[in-house]
Amino acid sequence: MKLRLALLAFVVGLFLAGSAQAAFGEKHVAASLVAERTALVPGQTTTVALRLVHDEHWHTYWKNPGEAGLPTTIAWTLPPGFAAGPIQWPAPEITDTGGVLTYGFGGDLLLLVDITAPAEATLGEPVTLQARADWLMCKESCIPGDARVSLTLPVAATAAPEAQWAARIAAARAAVPQPTDKLSAQAYRTGRAVTIRVEPRDAAVRPGGLMVAFFDENGAVEAQALQPAQTAAGGAWEFSVRQADAAGAPQELAGLLVAEAGWWPGGPRAVAIRIPVTDGPPRGAALQPAPTGSVPASGAGTPSSGRPEGTTYGLGGVLVLAFLGGMILNLMPCVFPVMGIKILGFVQQAGEDRAKVRLHGLTFAAGVLASFWVLAGILIALRPADGAAAQGWGFQLQNPAFDFALVIVMLVFGLSLSGVFEIGGSLIGAGAGLQAKSGYAGSFFSGVLATVVATPCSAPFLAPALGAAMVLPPVASLAAFTAIAAGLALPYLVLSFAPALIKLLPRPGAWMETFKQFMAFPLYATAAFLLWVLAGLLSDDHFAFLFLLLGLVLIAAAVWVLGRWAVLHRPARTRWIARLVAACLFAAGAVLGWPKAGVDAQAEVAALPQPDWQPWSTEAVERLRAEGRVIYVDFTARWCVTCQVNKGVVFGSDEVLREFRDRKVAALRADWTRQDPKITAELQRFGRAAVPVNLVYLPGRAEPLVLPEVLTPATVLEAVRGKKN
Repeated sequence: MKLRLALLAFVVGLFLAGSAQAAFGEKHVAASLVAERTALVPGQTTTVALRLVHDEHWHTYWKNPGEAGLPTTIAWTLPPGFAAGPIQWPAPEITDTGGVLTYGFGGDLLLLVDITAPAEATLGEPVTLQARADWLMCKESCIPGDARVSLTLPVAATAAPEAQWAARIAAARAAVPQPTDKLSAQAYRTGRAVTIRVEPRDAAVRPGGLMVAFFDENGAVEAQALQPAQTAAGGAWEFSVRQADAAGAPQELAGLLVAEAGWWPGGPRAVAIRIPVTDGPPRGAALQPAPTGSVPASGAGTPSSGRPEGTTYGLGGVLVLAFLGGMILNLMPCVFPVMGIKILGFVQQAGEDRAKVRLHGLTFAAGVLASFWVLAGILIALRPADGAAAQGWGFQLQNPAFDFALVIVMLVFGLSLSGVFEIGGSLIGAGAGLQAKSGYAGSFFSGVLATVVATPCSAPFLAPALGAAMVLPPVASLAAFTAIAAGLALPYLVLSFAPALIKLLPRPGAWMETFKQFMAFPLYATAAFLLWVLAGLLSDDHFAFLFLLLGLVLIAAAVWVLGRWAVLHRPARTRWIARLVAACLFAAGAVLGWPKAGVDAQAEVAALPQPDWQPWSTEAVERLRAEGRVIYVDFTARWCVTCQVNKGVVFGSDEVLREFRDRKVAALRADWTRQDPKITAELQRFGRAAVPVNLVYLPGRAEPLVLPEVLTPATVLEAVRGKKN
């Protein structure tokens, strides 16, 4: 991160650093380390506390901050052999800020951590415990805070309680919620509501008149204020929480049961629980966790495989569909930029030896085949042992680093076509033989690039073929991917082997430079589309996206330096300096913009005035079907071009929006921008391995209507009106 900040300062200037310091330099929380004992004993554990003293009305956050905020974290730097345990969190307080509920702490707070000394620690040697603490401190506004704290203690055979802190740390330890055998808890779900049932096992526990809450440590349920418990049969009481929007159906609740006045006289305000969640009201004393990964039965008429009838094809049919789908990919917006470059190459080669032209066509086809085989090999290798497909078509665009690399390729090629620099001449600058070799390499790379940019598209005929290819045996699956590659490469092979067709192309001339520059704009458009995909993947990290954009600026500057100074008419020394500067700028741009590992941001869901989109889940489908609703399900992804076109065409129609409103159509969106095993499994259930997939569930019909990949308003209207078979 330090390197990124240094590069950012290089790009935007030092004045931004000054303004940032003014914004984030305020301190409303003071941090320090304190210890329970006066020394560290070899082989034993000593409790150390991060002390946070908050200014009045300021607060920091619990491990689950609630509806906003960030938890406090501690990163330890300890001598070899020493180990730090997790933070032992006390029960937080609920803060309501304009209807936003958060869990946090104010005042003088101790966060306990156990430090274990190694048995071989040297007696009498002083040991320094160091840590970096990070927190978010809030009042009306919020400011990130951090501090580097340290504490030095000797290693001794025995340790006495620390006079100032031993009692306070002991009290803080007693305030850390623990499980109890005086209460029994169960939980069951009904839709998004989860009811928690608490039964007393001790006469001292009061079963009524309590203001209670559940603080979920994992964010699986929404934050809620204290609420009155409802007395239930058998001396128990119940209260409800609600499943969080972004979370799947929780299989377990882990956190704190909180009672405003304590669970029994003199007892704790909060106790720790970890209980399974079942479907429907509990029956009997023991509840088991609900099964995970299951697919609900879909009703009569569904084959035992779990797929609707009519979605299976023989191998011959799969190969035909795969070949046709590969050919049609050439007409999709994903592949169009590469197609334009390749056609320009055929024009340039029209006057050359026919054997060379054919060799260029074959080399291009080899690039397509090789990259499809690599992709097929990866998909086959990633299959789980049961043979189901683990990944889907276009899965690599769920990786921010891959998307950024592809943006760089599109940007650099576009700048080359615009004349900023020339790929080949400025980079190679060698003899004719080396240039010819570069030309064939370029044809091969064009084939690879055509495959890479084709994967976001799912053309007609391609979706069912891919769905079958994902679950076929490895050899048959490889044959299906080969058929797709053959269909994609066929038009170029025809042009390279049919001299009469090449003669129909215009003669080389000045128009080619204009056409070449024009073809840069589809590449820029593709780069813009990929940036839009990245914006969704990095939606919770705006600074990362800023770094990415500034990194692309540095990369553009690198190729500009090449085109300006690393050209043949410049002195050799100037060319070498330009190449060095360009390499440094390119490397700086790549480092600055490269998406951080472990990005786990939720993809942004496009907002439409109507319908009111809700997250898809099998539970949501079953609940809405039980209500007799018409349901429209959109399996989509930000990186799927066809998906975005469908949205614009269909939901840009006033008639469609009016029909959805009048019929109260329930709209569910299954966002596959980032890998989601549940969505992948549902696509496989319908014999698909790519998006878009659009379903319409109608009351009284066991199976949904599966709409075609390319949608029109009329297609959707027929389906929701029940006029489509």
